[in-house]
Amino acid sequence: MIVRIMGEGQWKLDDNHFAELNALDDELLAEMESGDEVGFRRVLGALLDAVRRLGGPLPDDALEPSELILPAPDASLDEVREMLSDDGLIPG
Repeated sequence: MIVRIMGEGQWKLDDNHFAELNALDDELLAEMESGDEVGFRRVLGALLDAVRRLGGPLPDDALEPSELILPAPDASLDEVREMLSDDGLIPG
């Protein structure tokens, strides 16, 4: 799967990492629903770090369609809320 982090670029991840990313997405959704800014920042950072750690960066000139689009590390709670579906940032 190809994941884009807004403002940073794209990473290619094996589909077997989906469960780990989805668990972090569920945790992020819970922090957002509680309005906990500190928890939101912590989990958003962990989610983005997991993408960077588990994936391989694509070259800057690659134009691959992204299956997931994640917010920038400095995105606000309100900006991330606008990106959410009923499932969170990651469908499923």
